[in-house]
Amino acid sequence: MADAINGTFGSFADFKEKFKAAGLGRFGSGWAWLVVNSAGGLEIMATPNQDTPLSEGKTPILGCDVWEHAYYLKYQYKRAGYVDAWWSVVNWGKVSELYSAATGK
Repeated sequence: MADAINGTFGSFADFKEKFKAAGLGRFGSGWAWLVVNSAGGLEIMATPNQDTPLSEGKTPILGCDVWEHAYYLKYQYKRAGYVDAWWSVVNWGKVSELYSAATGK
């Protein structure tokens, strides 16, 4: 998984920055995603509300809920702080498993 992220985004730090930008750039409710596209490559995308990458033919392997209900009680309007803290609960073993299932790698 680390090799795929580094190969696609340049580094893990660059990946985190781009993923965070996707989450912060989603106006209103929605999600930031790491997905596997139809060519087997990784992409970062954001969807509004309850929309899913599946409707675009992409397989989600990591999702960050950026609806206000996910962070308001602790972070109020500080979505960026929420996304920064969110990294500490990511289950990279599961992300790797989903990536392998989607790509056969």
